Amino acid sequence: MNILAPVSTIMSTELVTVSPNDDLLMVKKVFDEHNIHHIPVVRFKEIVGMISKSDFLAFLLGDSVMGEAEGAKLEERLKAHRAEEIMTRGLAKLEPDDRINVALELFKLNRFHAIPVVRDGELVGILTPHDIIVALSEEKAPASAYRQTENK
Repeated sequence: MNILAPVSTIMSTELVTVSPNDDLLMVKKVFDEHNIHHIPVVRFKEIVGMISKSDFLAFLLGDSVMGEAEGAKLEERLKAHRAEEIMTRGLAKLEPDDRINVALELFKLNRFHAIPVVRDGELVGILTPHDIIVALSEEKAPASAYRQTENK
């Protein structure tokens, strides 16, 4: 993988999003139906936050520990809260033309697990360490590397 290539070459572009006003039952449905760990929260096409699976589980745990809506069904509790209540705000963002090494530095320094990619204020993708791992795993070693191994 060329770490000087743009993040657009490895980012995920098929995104599932929620709006800030969607209830947490919708958030649960998205996590249940898709194999994702982060849901961008968008108002129109502008990203305003991100919900991680950890954020969602912490909300559920916090409710049970604090006894919120004690005796109420999970579905009722989830309908009573909105995505904007648990989303992370103030996100780091990348542009599609930013280089992969910039993203690597953001992941390393901030321990982010997902970085939204925006163009002209609109969400166009998301980059995760998983995307980087996939790109690395699909990379083929140069032929010279195979010759050096065979000569040993």
